[in-house]
Amino acid sequence: MTVFRVVLWDIDHTLVDMRGIGRELSAQAFERVTGIPMRQQARIDGLTEAVIFRETARLHGLATDRDDFERFADALAEAHIMRSADLREQGHALPGASAALNALAEVPGVTQTVVTGNVRMVAEIKLQSFGLDRDIAWEIGAFGEDDDVRAELVRIALKRAAVFGEATESTNAVLIGDTPADVEAALRNGIPVVAVATGRSTADDLREAGATWVLPDLRDTALLTAIVNNQGQLQ
Repeated sequence: MTVFRVVLWDIDHTLVDMRGIGRELSAQAFERVTGIPMRQQARIDGLTEAVIFRETARLHGLATDRDDFERFADALAEAHIMRSADLREQGHALPGASAALNALAEVPGVTQTVVTGNVRMVAEIKLQSFGLDRDIAWEIGAFGEDDDVRAELVRIALKRAAVFGEATESTNAVLIGDTPADVEAALRNGIPVVAVATGRSTADDLREAGATWVLPDLRDTALLTAIVNNQGQLQ
């Protein structure tokens, strides 16, 4: 009997590194929506796009609502489309990302999707830019417009996966991310976490946060596949 498993991928600093262009595009969208140049940006690690926009606006003395965020999300997606060539030139897929996605796609019963603070269109553009979107089940993912809280995004993805018949329990899922916020979101939903030290958080930071497994990057596809199959063991 095939055991269905859902792999929930984070995007930024887990699969891709935009190397600064993401902030440029956020600034472009922010000024378009608010009419004010973005002088500074709220911290972004582990937060959803809605929270980042709201807190960034607050830093500029602005109060925003959901309509403002939706206009910002549209402007941000448009900016990513218009600058897609720059995305490919300045950003890059992280080491092992493509191989990891391909390897897990070959595992019977595994479905891959994303749980990300990015709005869906931006998430799609980022992965498409580096050929990482082929094996992503977008319809069961959860995105920055779905909820402000990352743990809720995990819950939403699990619920959507259940609707599509892929998994009905948290024990049938694993989350792969690079921040303590990813770890916390998964653990709050009873999901094991593969944390990769490819972002700003160190391996020690991720262990302290409670990650089930910590990897330096995604290059060891055999180990990652074993972990998803509940066979991996890290010392």
